[in-house]
Amino acid sequence: MCRVKNIRGFTLVEIMLVVIILGVLVAMVVPNLAGRGEQARRSAAKADIEANLATTLDLYEFDNGRYPTTEQGLQALLVQPTSAPVPTSWNGPYLKKKKIPKDPWGHDYIYVCPGVRNAQGYDLSSYGPDGVESDDDVTSWAEEQ
Repeated sequence: MCRVKNIRGFTLVEIMLVVIILGVLVAMVVPNLAGRGEQARRSAAKADIEANLATTLDLYEFDNGRYPTTEQGLQALLVQPTSAPVPTSWNGPYLKKKKIPKDPWGHDYIYVCPGVRNAQGYDLSSYGPDGVESDDDVTSWAEEQ
């Protein structure tokens, strides 16, 4: 016969104490993480607007002497435009992935050239999570204070 001596388990009080401590820790950490997903999407849109698309638009402008018109749109970075002014030195496609990226919320970026805010260049923006023009937009121009 095998005898088991001094077998001890956790008491209900000990288990409840651990559960309460874990609950307090979760209550402290979760609010700090909430909203980080939205912050990451805004950062990704800003990177697309200020770096990725801006660089490809600048390359297009360097080759052709002007940015694509609003009518030609960002599509001019993939396929040589046939509408006026037709670029004579188009050297694309300028986008590596061979498709126009969407913003992190799945909407098209808004491209206007010549820009309303930047008459010498273009305006590039994302309408943000709501998909309509509002205060949460991510833009290529500095907001007036």
